[in-house]
Amino acid sequence: MFHRSRKNLATWFTLSMGSILVVFAIALYLREVRDRLQSFDQTLYDTSRLMAAGVEDYSYQGEQRTDLENVPVLGSDTLPLSTNLMFARWYTAERLLLQFMGAVPPSKLATPLGFQTQVVSNSQTLQDLQRSQPVRLRQLTLPVYQGDRLIGYLQIAASLDLVEEPLEQLRVFLGIGVPVALGAIALTGWVLGGKAMQPIRQSYDQLQQFTADASHELRAPLAGILSQAQVGLMEPIDPQDQHSRLVTIVQVAESMSLLVSQLLFLARYPGKLSPEMLKPVDLEQVLQPLLIEYTQQIQQKQQTLQVHPPSVPLRLLAEPDLLRQAIANLLSNAYRYTPEQGKIELILSQTSRWGIIQVKDNGMGIAPQDLPRIFDRFYRADQVRSRDTGFGLGLAIVRQIVEAQGGEIAVESRVGQGSTFTLKLPLPSLPG
Repeated sequence: MFHRSRKNLATWFTLSMGSILVVFAIALYLREVRDRLQSFDQTLYDTSRLMAAGVEDYSYQGEQRTDLENVPVLGSDTLPLSTNLMFARWYTAERLLLQFMGAVPPSKLATPLGFQTQVVSNSQTLQDLQRSQPVRLRQLTLPVYQGDRLIGYLQIAASLDLVEEPLEQLRVFLGIGVPVALGAIALTGWVLGGKAMQPIRQSYDQLQQFTADASHELRAPLAGILSQAQVGLMEPIDPQDQHSRLVTIVQVAESMSLLVSQLLFLARYPGKLSPEMLKPVDLEQVLQPLLIEYTQQIQQKQQTLQVHPPSVPLRLLAEPDLLRQAIANLLSNAYRYTPEQGKIELILSQTSRWGIIQVKDNGMGIAPQDLPRIFDRFYRADQVRSRDTGFGLGLAIVRQIVEAQGGEIAVESRVGQGSTFTLKLPLPSLPG
């Protein structure tokens, strides 16, 4: 499924970015064609104006005559014009051919005025006879006036090689560059698709693992309830035995209710809390009811609870109910895994940025290979956790609470010597 999603993501990325690249390449090519053709036309027009300036029109014995001797290219009494003209022609005002340079033209002007692009055979140009392919010419037909009177038409043409050669190079570059760029885009899309799918895959794997673990945890109590209820429905049954089975059902149902509550809690706070939910909390007010409750439990196992208060009152930026639950889970965890007559310490301190809460015990400790996963949901280390001590959600809830409030959690432990859990929560900002 994820491979197919990654492939689809990469495909759509390639299609979208490739389409943009192709459109950009086409626009770039068309703009280059337009700019080069405009520059070429302007040069051709300037050449025609320069040639037209050498035309002399005069009256001789009542007749109008045109002298082209001083016209560059067409005349013989002028310096040669540095140009790539293929031909030049002069037509009279009646559109009759008067003089030309290059291939023999039609005797009467029939082409429209302005710029035209023509394709002619190489024999018609009388130049570069070794070229067999047709020649593309840019032709300009310009009416020439003297005052308000039309005196004739000048027609010139130049090869478009100066335009087509760089455009051919551009086409080759785009023809090679665009496919290479498309390949790079496809590869990039595949890599980025994998990176984009990675957190989704991790979330999916975690969800699958979470669902499997939750189903596994619920299966045992449900089976216990079902078996006790089925036996209770059998006749005859001793009232005392029936009462015992009902008590067992209630205990199992309470255990399931606790598990469901813990699962709902994990689902309710998946990310960081909004700033509005966090407020300055006096840690002493949070700890006081917890210490009373856990002192009674600890005394049942003849354990010792020592509290090391800070030198100054400690206020944290937190949500009080969630903070109370996190500390309660750590104390409960220390109580379960510390043997009788063991010692539990609650150490409070602060730095310039953090308020620090440490819960330390001298219990059985945690093996080094289990430390990286100790905060995972439903995780139980073989040496540390057993099924009768909980569902493996307590420490996961602690980590989620601490991280949701912008804090950090860490653990240090040695097998047979005990563990130290350290919570770091931000201090309130100073006013002003």
